[in-house]
Amino acid sequence: MEQHFCIFEDKWKQILATTGIKNIIFDLGGVIINLSVEKTYQAFATLSGLPVEEIKNRVHHGAFFHQYEKGLISDADFREQLRESLNVKVGDSELDRAWNAMLLDIPMERIRLLEQLKPRFNLFLLSNTNNIHLQCFNSQVKQLTGFAAIDVYFHQAYYSHLVKMSKPDVEIYEHVLQSNNLIAHETIFLDDNKDNLAGANKVGIQTFHVQHPDQIFSLF
Repeated sequence: MEQHFCIFEDKWKQILATTGIKNIIFDLGGVIINLSVEKTYQAFATLSGLPVEEIKNRVHHGAFFHQYEKGLISDADFREQLRESLNVKVGDSELDRAWNAMLLDIPMERIRLLEQLKPRFNLFLLSNTNNIHLQCFNSQVKQLTGFAAIDVYFHQAYYSHLVKMSKPDVEIYEHVLQSNNLIAHETIFLDDNKDNLAGANKVGIQTFHVQHPDQIFSLF
């Protein structure tokens, strides 16, 4: 363990020396939390009796998903529009279980990585999410670590539904930079979505495409 920590120390020193990175912005789903949107499609299909492809088509054209992500409609409004879209009459808990099916586990080694990085970098979380998901993954964090929210592992966490902005719009990256007096080229953003990375690039933030969550260990 001591040898592993020494290797880690060497790597973060090299990162600081060669790139000048002082700030790290993490996406959440697909980077910290394992994610499978397909599981939610399947759960919706089970609830509604509709084919998965039809579910995907309805979700893709459902403007209310993006409104919910930006905090423009309430949990109750989202559920009601979801019932209408799927043509189902089910309770809130059943809908929430299906909606949260995409949220998988949070491996402890990723939590430990955040613990190691936080004293050395300014750490931020930037996630397109919503209140139902927020309650779900914070419940997972509570069970895993004892802390009430994942926010404790970052200097600041930004959730789209709370700031009323979402990736890949430039305004949300500018908001994170300006709120914390960060210099863009001293900042790196890790996300599994290329469109989100492109948005960050527009304001001068360095980016890293996470094609598999465990890639973050090779970066640091």
